[in-house]
Amino acid sequence: MESVQILNSKHFADHRGAFVKTFHATELLELGITFEMKESYYSISKKNVIRGMHFQLPPHQHAKIVFCPYGAILDVAIDLRKDSPHYGTCFSTELSAENHKAFYIPEGFAHGFKSLTEGAITQYFVSSVYHANADTGIAYNSIDFDWGITNALLSERDQSFLKFENFKSPF
Repeated sequence: MESVQILNSKHFADHRGAFVKTFHATELLELGITFEMKESYYSISKKNVIRGMHFQLPPHQHAKIVFCPYGAILDVAIDLRKDSPHYGTCFSTELSAENHKAFYIPEGFAHGFKSLTEGAITQYFVSSVYHANADTGIAYNSIDFDWGITNALLSERDQSFLKFENFKSPF
């Protein structure tokens, strides 16, 4: 059963600047990750924005590879797979332009993040296309995770999600 993984992107720097390889299918396969990208997008967030916890319902579920090419975020995933020994467990890591890390989040997980810096860019590679009727989430503040913030900036949509305790997992 797949779980989240922290990926270390190859990066090179010299007097001209930097180069970061954000996706390499063969290297993912070597880590046991089969990933076919269907969409890519990014968000730009003010400091203290929380986006999440998002996922798509079956049969439109997806895996994600998330990284932060500008600024820094605290990236969080929670296991929603009801037969998983880690059901309800949160996994988190800091992603930043400086550390060149990416977070692999398999199907059956909800995903969200907190922007640690002003103007943080979060880039997503996603294994399925967006389906409005399947797109949903759970309340970020109902999971067992300390976000380290009291006045988060949230969308109305993210504030409307069910609490984790009321969520019936389809995964």
